[in-house]
Amino acid sequence: MFAIIRTGGKQYRVRQGDEILVERLDAPEGSSVTIEEVLLLDRDGAVQVGSPTVAGASVAATVKDHPRDEKVLVFKYKNKTRRRQLRGHRHQRTRLAITAIHAG
Repeated sequence: MFAIIRTGGKQYRVRQGDEILVERLDAPEGSSVTIEEVLLLDRDGAVQVGSPTVAGASVAATVKDHPRDEKVLVFKYKNKTRRRQLRGHRHQRTRLAITAIHAG
């Protein structure tokens, strides 16, 4: 059984027991979250496709931690004008452990 969910503007294929990195969620570590935006649900070959989401379906997950991604460097350069600019940032993420997939 697997599901395709949407969170943070991105889509993820999840199964029970998976760990995924998603955009930062406002939930403390160790708490449980429920993701209601289930786009597709597959139960042993029986596929339910939502329009846009599957009615009544949800995915339960536990927040493991809030790591930061690798540093992304942005370098701007203009020749002949001595203009050089280096900026960087590290994106905030949330690691989720999928505990259950509930079909509606």
